[in-house]
Amino acid sequence: MKKILAAGLLPLGAAALALAAPAQADSAASTINQLRAQGYDVRVNRVGSAPLDQCTVTSVRSLPVVTQPFPVDDDDVNVFTVKPKQKVNVTLNCAG
Repeated sequence: MKKILAAGLLPLGAAALALAAPAQADSAASTINQLRAQGYDVRVNRVGSAPLDQCTVTSVRSLPVVTQPFPVDDDDVNVFTVKPKQKVNVTLNCAG
């Protein structure tokens, strides 16, 4: 049952990321900032060494996420449970 549910929800997550993908006029920095503002943990891969303002976004992919919350010990008597953020991979073409 869990596999069927996960398979049914996967296209919804991909659709949300597709909406977050940039239009041609948006800069790479703008796309990255939009994803971070939406609560994603953004990982950036670059091809080339041009400055960020000269890069174009070639893809935005969702990475697997741990579904179970994990405890964080703050060196006090309290232990907090933290839900991990959804990770996305943004690939940039900076060969320009």
